[in-house]
Amino acid sequence: MTSTVHKHILDNGLTVLLKPVYNTPIINWRVLYRVGSRNERTGQTGISHWVEHMMFKGTPTWPGGVLDQVISREGAHWNAHTFIDFTAYYETMPADRIDLALQIEADRMTNALFEEEEVASERTVIISERQGNENSPTFWLGEEVTGAAFRVHPYHHEIIGDMADLETMTRDDLYGHYRRYYMPNNAIAVAVGNFDPDRMLARIIELYGDIPTGELPPPVLRPEPEQRGERRVEVRRAGQTSFLKIAYKAPRAADPDWFKLAVLESVLAGPSGMGGGSVGNKTSRLYRELILTGLAAGISCSLVPTVDPYLMEFNVVVREGRTLEEAQAVLDAQLERVRNEDISEAELHKAIKQARALFAYSTESVSDQSFWMAFCENFDSYTWFENYVANLSAVTVADVRAAAEQYLDPRRRTVGWYIPENEGAAQ
Repeated sequence: MTSTVHKHILDNGLTVLLKPVYNTPIINWRVLYRVGSRNERTGQTGISHWVEHMMFKGTPTWPGGVLDQVISREGAHWNAHTFIDFTAYYETMPADRIDLALQIEADRMTNALFEEEEVASERTVIISERQGNENSPTFWLGEEVTGAAFRVHPYHHEIIGDMADLETMTRDDLYGHYRRYYMPNNAIAVAVGNFDPDRMLARIIELYGDIPTGELPPPVLRPEPEQRGERRVEVRRAGQTSFLKIAYKAPRAADPDWFKLAVLESVLAGPSGMGGGSVGNKTSRLYRELILTGLAAGISCSLVPTVDPYLMEFNVVVREGRTLEEAQAVLDAQLERVRNEDISEAELHKAIKQARALFAYSTESVSDQSFWMAFCENFDSYTWFENYVANLSAVTVADVRAAAEQYLDPRRRTVGWYIPENEGAAQ
């Protein structure tokens, strides 16, 4: 991918990435803050996500509810999302209306209100969101597996937070979190679309350049100790379907080994990704061994690029009439096989081709490209995004074998079973 990105760091520390794309009438503007659930302490889990909600509740310039109408009137779209490593806000607008987006994010970088009544109202919303998640067996299983896999690092807890914290956090807690992390030198601003980069930069400097630099929060320095034995968890709740999740420790995205595991993932279960789009996994090893044999109704693997070492997760939906023991035995056999045998050159090329295709599908729009640039700049550099295909294509058969041997180590994994129980049974 030929680079057309213009990178600037303003005097107040704001990182700015500009990528003109002239064949579109729109622009995506995104501001990412380097704060997510990994930055939260016990007693305030879920606070980053709650602050995200509060950022839509108004400033003195734009009271709550006004901007929804303004954005709609301009034929635009805006939203936000919280992840384990960041919180990001974005607007996709007609190119000649983008100045409104620049003004909105500059304003709420420093002027969000956090009114007591809005905090109380949003507490109900967020608790309901947590309760909605709890309707899913895979949420309960994922929370238990992740919590067991990480005992020290704050990747331990869910982005939504623990119910105990959602019930007790205060307005001052939320506002303090906002003031601690929302500052230009802790932010990445990205524009992708139809604009002149010099004029865009001048306007960004005009709107953001005088926002004061803050004292950067301390880094997260709680590395997870090496795991020296398999961990197992069981969740027993009402339901009809059994689920299996096996999570192995994976490297951070800036580690070259990450791309080796991405190819391995594609071989075993088909590629996954953070963006949109999809490619089939019907030729993958686990599809053939678990789906076509009638053992499972669904299989997937998840490998997410992260700031710190995270997880490579295998997920199996066990078919009715089959058992968790059967499904795990087949999955274990396939994982052991890839640790002990080289994949074929044909498998390698197919896996890389599928992973490249998924990446292409997930980076088509200006919004997708803006997301990936900010996302990658947060954990490494926007060039990680630009070099993705080249790094993927450089992976060899020997690389895949070495990565499987190192990372698919049963001593460094967490196994989770969701065991359904009939209504009224002990839970």
